[in-house]
Amino acid sequence: MPLESSPEQPLPVRTVARAIGDWVGRLGRIWVEGQITQLTRRPGQATCFLVLRDPAAEMSLQVACARALVDAVKPPLAEGSRVVVWAKPEFRPQRGTLSLTAFDIRPVGVGALLARLEQLRQTLAAEGLFAPERKRALPFLPRTVGLVTGRASAAERDVVENATRRWPAVTFRIENVAVQGPYAVSEVVAALHRLDTDPDVDVIVIARGGGSVEDLLPFSDEALVRAVIASQTPVVTAVGHETDVPLVDHAADRRASTPTDAAKLVVPDVTEEHQRVHAMRARAHRCVSGRLDAERQRVDSLRSRPALADPHGLLTRWSADIATVRERGRRATLACIGEAVTEVAGLGARITAMSPQGTLDRGYAILQRADGSAVRDPAEVVIGERLSGRVAAGEVPLQVIAS
Repeated sequence: MPLESSPEQPLPVRTVARAIGDWVGRLGRIWVEGQITQLTRRPGQATCFLVLRDPAAEMSLQVACARALVDAVKPPLAEGSRVVVWAKPEFRPQRGTLSLTAFDIRPVGVGALLARLEQLRQTLAAEGLFAPERKRALPFLPRTVGLVTGRASAAERDVVENATRRWPAVTFRIENVAVQGPYAVSEVVAALHRLDTDPDVDVIVIARGGGSVEDLLPFSDEALVRAVIASQTPVVTAVGHETDVPLVDHAADRRASTPTDAAKLVVPDVTEEHQRVHAMRARAHRCVSGRLDAERQRVDSLRSRPALADPHGLLTRWSADIATVRERGRRATLACIGEAVTEVAGLGARITAMSPQGTLDRGYAILQRADGSAVRDPAEVVIGERLSGRVAAGEVPLQVIAS
């Protein structure tokens, strides 16, 4: 039941402390997983004290257990070990602190870690977080490269030196963090967030040298994997050796097998780029020269044609042909006219020979009445009828008389 209190009737500290202790005591014994950040063994005391920390958060609990229980764990416990503790939460009213009393401690072995990592990998892959289509392309020439790595580590030296050797103008923003141990996940996530919010950083490299499975375990933590996926800036990971594949490698946009390989991925090689530019310029020069040579040959071929080589000669030949055709046409026309004149003359002669005038010219005459009709039969005229005789030279008036 909730405790009843008011400003006029407040509860004493002991009552509240005892209520909290009673409520915590009802939780019973539970299994807790964490990483040992501190192990205290005091000589002559039968109780040991551990600080059990969550690898993915700034949270820890103090654990008290029998010294014999700690000594019985194989392999021996040490700071940084991952363990599973069967413990009972207890609230100590005298100090106002919450702690765990351990009754069993089991180290998390490599096999169990790998099995849990595989299960986590399958879960994240089922969410589509490792899908290739969500991978982003790296910038060709980043303004600033963000580097998350251990302080004065070989990984930092390899990335910076190789990148500077490849592109001397490259600039880095380096975030030195813990890359193993209980604080690694939180520090790497915080550094990743700082670099991601920097507008000058175009690509982020997370680098760490080789190590055991336990040393590389922070780079398979779900919190770090999701932080890499949520990053708006492309992320390159270079964790461990080529055979080491922590889960953060699946989440990154590009995975480098080593820190040296990461430097090759984030910046181009200035020597190779110069060679590529020279090769492209040479190729362009060859293409342009080849095109010019082809066009020059085409122009030469066109100029060597007769129409362009000697245009006046062609016109002269055409003029001669035209003169020949004109002369031929003139002769043909004159011949046609001559034939027509001869034909007309013949037709005229025939017409003349067949005309009445021709008959009159031969000495004949035509008798005509006054109405112009011709007399064809003597019986057609009467005595005293006036007629006209038409001869070649004109007309002669006549009158019919008795014979």
